[in-house]
Amino acid sequence: MTKPKRRKNNAGVRVNGNGPSVTREPDSWKKQKLAEIHQALNSDPVDIETLRRAAASKGGLLIDELRRKVWPKLLNVNVYDLPHKPGRDVRENHKDYNQVLLDVRRSMKRFPKGMPATERAVLQEQLIDIILEVLKHSPQLHYYQGYHDVAVTLLLLVGERRAIAMLHTLSNHHLRDFMDPTMDSTKHILNYLMPIIEQVDTELHDFMIRAEVGTIFALSWLITWYGHVLSEFRHTLRLYDFFLASHPLMPIYLAAAIVLHREKEVKRTECDMAMVHHLLSRIPQDLPYELLIGRSQALFDQYPPSLLAKRAALQSHKSLSISTFQSFQLSTLHQRPDSVLQRLTKARGSSASRHGKNDHRHPGLEAALSRDRGLLLGQGNRMVKMAVWGLSATLGAAVFAVAQTAMDWGPEMLFQLF
Repeated sequence: MTKPKRRKNNAGVRVNGNGPSVTREPDSWKKQKLAEIHQALNSDPVDIETLRRAAASKGGLLIDELRRKVWPKLLNVNVYDLPHKPGRDVRENHKDYNQVLLDVRRSMKRFPKGMPATERAVLQEQLIDIILEVLKHSPQLHYYQGYHDVAVTLLLLVGERRAIAMLHTLSNHHLRDFMDPTMDSTKHILNYLMPIIEQVDTELHDFMIRAEVGTIFALSWLITWYGHVLSEFRHTLRLYDFFLASHPLMPIYLAAAIVLHREKEVKRTECDMAMVHHLLSRIPQDLPYELLIGRSQALFDQYPPSLLAKRAALQSHKSLSISTFQSFQLSTLHQRPDSVLQRLTKARGSSASRHGKNDHRHPGLEAALSRDRGLLLGQGNRMVKMAVWGLSATLGAAVFAVAQTAMDWGPEMLFQLF
């Protein structure tokens, strides 16, 4: 009897004498995406638009190694010009030290399971210093409970010094509204939630209005970028890919997408504030994140903030996060690739060393370095950027600590805030 010849099927099914068997081909889209991200990172200037699209589209940035390279670019952070590690004096006489210490001490669930206690203790000390260092250099910012959830995500992925630089930028842009001395700006952001839901599902919107559930159930989602409520760190990282590449209001669009996704559950619940709040405030851990990210982007495109803001309830407040977003995005477009930054850093170090022995530099090298510094930082050196950041309006000295209280209170108290 002639042995059957082996033949291949273009769809990935191999047929042999023992019957068909399916062979899985490598995910070609992932390979292509990785190649596109690397190409964007190596372009000069860096192709920020491609990086944003990659971070927001299916799979996000895929691997942590790329996140460590791309996240700083999305925030216009030069990883070869990072702030020094905080000294012990950063804790001295800091008005927020005790509250930060308490929050960090009870943040054990944010660290990987199985991490040795000694390693976690070191990271917690770094986390305290990171937060206080950022607040020290930006007195217009006010700490809120939940801020540490954002800081720890950065620390675990990129390390202490990069986390300081990235958190500084985030705090002065994407998170800026949460860092006012009062909750007025945060409530303004939350007020976008119901109009989005109303545009898509008026029946669900009306049900929630009758239940008087308000929007406080989404508070911890919003101010921690979901880090406080997700148990899987990989899901948190995926959402951070998306948020870092998007408009500051995107977390509230995701909140709307989650509520709309759970529409049947909500409508089956008794139309009672406490019952609906209890349901919505406990976010499922098995959500289809890629689907929800796609829907959030679609909602944003169809119902942009400018359209929603025409509603009277959203016109009376000036959002610093929203108003500075366009200029922030523009500031990210003139960055050099890391290979160039590294070479320039070495050249500066070498030139500075020679300058210590001689009172002159090579004029051609000096001109090149001056030109590259301008391209490198866009708007001046790091000290100039720190000064620009410090120009934000100072809004008082009160400590914004209401957020965690809201997360801990029962619904019968929460709705009174709003």
